[in-house]
Amino acid sequence: MVRETNGVPDEVARADPLQFTLRWPVRGYELDSNGHVNNAVYLSWAEELATAHAEAAGYGREWSASRGGGWVVRQTEITYHRPAVYGDEIELTVRVELVRGARAVRRTTMMRVADRELLAEGLTEWVWVRLSDGRAAPAPRELVELAAAVTARTLAQRRR
Repeated sequence: MVRETNGVPDEVARADPLQFTLRWPVRGYELDSNGHVNNAVYLSWAEELATAHAEAAGYGREWSASRGGGWVVRQTEITYHRPAVYGDEIELTVRVELVRGARAVRRTTMMRVADRELLAEGLTEWVWVRLSDGRAAPAPRELVELAAAVTARTLAQRRR
């Protein structure tokens, strides 16, 4: 079961387009032979969260298709800190860090709710592609402008 943690009861209300949080329990089929969440599941969680975020903010599949494109994952880095086990409730938060040209970068944190222990962090690079030919193209101007301040902060931090 997936549920929003921000308590927005009105379906018309839109999520913050730059940050989004969901919680859900670890399910039995997500475990590896050691009884921990399988490493590949963290990637699935990050993608599921990104998709839910886009839809909740109003920039999901339908919006993207109406602009002739969509996001695809180019690269993901995940750092694992602690294992999650069956029954843990996990809080996942994604933050947009950059939208520039055809690229976007999202940072995802995965935390156990009970003790606020950081379990994993992911950095995912996305590329906007045209639906007509699958080639990279500039992201819609609306998204670039929406993320301008966080993009500027991210680029400034990289220069240090």
